[in-house]
Amino acid sequence: MKRKIYNQLLEWKEKRHGEVALLIEGARRVGKSYIVEEFARNEYKTYLLIDFNQAPKMVHEWFDLYLDDLDKLFLVLSQYYKVKLHKRRSLIIFDEVQLCPRARAAIKFLVADGRYDYIETGSLVSIKKNTQGIVIPSEERAIKMFPMDFEEFLWATGNDMLMDFVRTMYSEQKPMGQLFHRKTMDLFRLYMIVGGMPQAVSKYVQTNDFDEVDAIKRDILAIYRNDIFNYAGVQADKVVSIFDQIPSQLSRHEKKFRLSSLKPGAKYRDWDDAFFWLRDAKVVNICYNATEPNIGLKLNEERTMLKCYMNDTGLLISHTFDERGIVSSDLYKKLLFGKLEINEGMLVENVVSQMLAANGHNLYYYGKTSSNAAERMEIDFLLQKDRVTSRHNIRPVEVKSGKKYTFTSLTKCMTKYTDYMTSPTIIHSADLSIEKGIIHLPLYMAMLL
Repeated sequence: MKRKIYNQLLEWKEKRHGEVALLIEGARRVGKSYIVEEFARNEYKTYLLIDFNQAPKMVHEWFDLYLDDLDKLFLVLSQYYKVKLHKRRSLIIFDEVQLCPRARAAIKFLVADGRYDYIETGSLVSIKKNTQGIVIPSEERAIKMFPMDFEEFLWATGNDMLMDFVRTMYSEQKPMGQLFHRKTMDLFRLYMIVGGMPQAVSKYVQTNDFDEVDAIKRDILAIYRNDIFNYAGVQADKVVSIFDQIPSQLSRHEKKFRLSSLKPGAKYRDWDDAFFWLRDAKVVNICYNATEPNIGLKLNEERTMLKCYMNDTGLLISHTFDERGIVSSDLYKKLLFGKLEINEGMLVENVVSQMLAANGHNLYYYGKTSSNAAERMEIDFLLQKDRVTSRHNIRPVEVKSGKKYTFTSLTKCMTKYTDYMTSPTIIHSADLSIEKGIIHLPLYMAMLL
């Protein structure tokens, strides 16, 4: 499947010339191994792939035994994997590198040697258990890989041109028109329920069978749960409690995570590490409250108030409707046509958070409680501009799932913080429009923000 991260790999190869290794981080099953092997096959004379999930103990030990004799290390690896290595024309891949911390630490010496290029892939790579006792090499450049975005989903389903039209209409701030908007929204709803995990997308393309798609997603959720118990240590019970509560917490009107639903009187300082674990495993996207919507959102971060979104909305659906162990095709079809009586706001807000995170945004919202109605407001997302100016650096974004809605909070926020704000935006299911200075964007354009 075509993935945008391929261009980042090409840029790294062409500009860095082996001066740094590349580490691709991402949740389990987002397609890291697939895209790296595809890249190696297309762009190098030969490649050597070490999958530390399957490599025998002997291979792990070589990174302790032969670091002071790299000729011997390359010889044994080449013989064992039956791959001839060529200076500056071969790539060595450390797949699931978190399972061999010594190999990751060895990157410092391997890059300095300069003979070959190196790409590492891994999930849970920053978890304490997987970094204990090693120095993380400064010769390692990390990039993140996310589930497939809407455009990648369109490519996979054979639609190569639609997103170019969407991008043009977005840049010109013009509506798509009834025909194209309806077609794009139908495809976006399909993307939202299938999700962006490559295995699920591939299964849908092959079969058009929602039952088989759901079985794939449920397998991935089982892997996430097993990882929690295998790697979260003493935090495992807390981590799994949060994980299990994500759907019910997002179904609330305000979406904020309430620890009291897990344990009466619970304090965030006692649960911080559990949230951090899920975030570092790339299973969730955490959105923190900013106490003031001005430049330097991180400076105003309030970690005791947060929203916890799933990394993939397709997985969220399978995670939500799990009473009988599988989401039936009938339920998927009702979701596809908007006929299911559920709080659809949780799904559309989650998919927007997913798109914003994949675009490199740190997630923040603005919430203020007050007995004074004029002061009381909540903005779903605050986006910081790429270029800082003396005023108007923050873009407030509201997400609306229904056809009829109000935007009182957005109006109040623009009035109170007029010097801070720019381009107030509502993400909704209708076509693009601009009314009274507020930009209304269809859901599928959120990925372009």
